[in-house]
Amino acid sequence: MKTIKTLFIAVFIVAIAPLNAQTADEIIDNYFENTGGADNWNKLSGIKMEAVANAQGMEIPVEIYQTIDGKQLVKINLQGQDMTQVSFDGETLWTTNFMTMAAEKSDKEATDNMKKQMKDFPSPLLNYKEKGYTIDLLENETIEGTETYKIKLTQKPLMVDGVEEANITYFYFEMENFVPIVTETKIQQGPMKGQMNKTTLSDYEEVDGLYFPFSMNMGGQVITLKNIILNPEIDITMFAFPEPVTPTEEGKK
Repeated sequence: MKTIKTLFIAVFIVAIAPLNAQTADEIIDNYFENTGGADNWNKLSGIKMEAVANAQGMEIPVEIYQTIDGKQLVKINLQGQDMTQVSFDGETLWTTNFMTMAAEKSDKEATDNMKKQMKDFPSPLLNYKEKGYTIDLLENETIEGTETYKIKLTQKPLMVDGVEEANITYFYFEMENFVPIVTETKIQQGPMKGQMNKTTLSDYEEVDGLYFPFSMNMGGQVITLKNIILNPEIDITMFAFPEPVTPTEEGKK
């Protein structure tokens, strides 16, 4: 009888083990499989996102471009005027000074940090080992009533004010569909340095076979995606820093 009881306990443990035996790699694999398949994610060469940001009661149109070779552009339309909030062509990181409306290059440290993330399109989790990153499965957490797997992604360190800082992101994957519903990163600079920057992801929708969150809440600022275009035709000159125009001799007269 004791043997039968012991055997029953062993079978019971084996039966429930798969429910809790998810590894970090299995969670990541399930995420990409459930959102279109890793092969299809790897085929992406670029993306264009059209969105609206809600800020202090205003709706601000936003366009976001990203390419497989690391180029990025975030353009907003503020009171009818287009402005480049951030742009990176692979070598130069720049932005628009909202006071002077002039294009300004970022410092070397910020540019070098951006270069370290050039391989992260469309997600730093995709092929993370080849990028030299690591992942760790932490204790499960409940986010607003939803049970989640918590995964820690460690990327290449960043330089902040001349000091090397850990570059860590926490992903919270809901357990049914294996999609992240929250990400957290530590704020590295400014008055909120050391606090966690939390982004909530929701309203996943399918676009040409891949699934994206169409709502993102970043510290209270809500960005709602209106349209996503995969592998769009992109004029790469839009990423380049606009060099000052030198007046011609004729223009001086």
